[in-house]
Amino acid sequence: MKVGPRMGNRLLKTLSAVEYGRLSARLRMVQLPPGEVLYNAGDRADFVYFPISGVVSLLSTTESGEVIEVAMVGSEGTTCLPVITHQQEMPYRLLVQIAGHALRIEADTVRKEFVRGGRLHDLLICHTHSLFSEITQSAVCNRFHLAEARFCRWLLSMQDRVGSELPLTHEIISYMLGADRSNVSRIAKTLQEGGSIRYKYGSITILDRAGLEAASCECYRVVKQSVTHCLAA
Repeated sequence: MKVGPRMGNRLLKTLSAVEYGRLSARLRMVQLPPGEVLYNAGDRADFVYFPISGVVSLLSTTESGEVIEVAMVGSEGTTCLPVITHQQEMPYRLLVQIAGHALRIEADTVRKEFVRGGRLHDLLICHTHSLFSEITQSAVCNRFHLAEARFCRWLLSMQDRVGSELPLTHEIISYMLGADRSNVSRIAKTLQEGGSIRYKYGSITILDRAGLEAASCECYRVVKQSVTHCLAA
């Protein structure tokens, strides 16, 4: 099934008709069920995903099984990292955090288009730079910033990708942030009492984005600026 050029992935939308045409016959729409692991660290990346909805988390794990999110990908990006670096093995676990859909394509097809040196080449290089910036900023954020600021940054990043209604539990958030669930619940209660969010089990609604931005650390702005510049280039 040939997929049309306006299917929702912001990166693919910026390609020329000629470049997109070389990819479109190989693109396939797939579901992204919540909790599905697309790749584990070390898996060979035989396919590239271009999300059009939902969120995919990039997770780093320790030998003892501890996990923390280091980046996320939504409709602004792709899972192409190992394909263009010739590593071919995924350096992180890719977990569907919020359900959605993606356009999936064989890694070899993307690699062939990448080496042509056209618009896709430039976009994927820029996206990889943005992803590295996010991973680096996450390391700084997790080390130096308070849990409340990190929580607000994370909510804003989620809102940018899926809107103000977030199907999230405190357990999931604590898992992603590497924070105690009791601390996440305390922060959520404070934000709700302040009018920034409304939450119930399994759902968080963002009510006051400006309030969250004021309480967030600078990491959110740094990463968002990098993504914006990439898509505008």
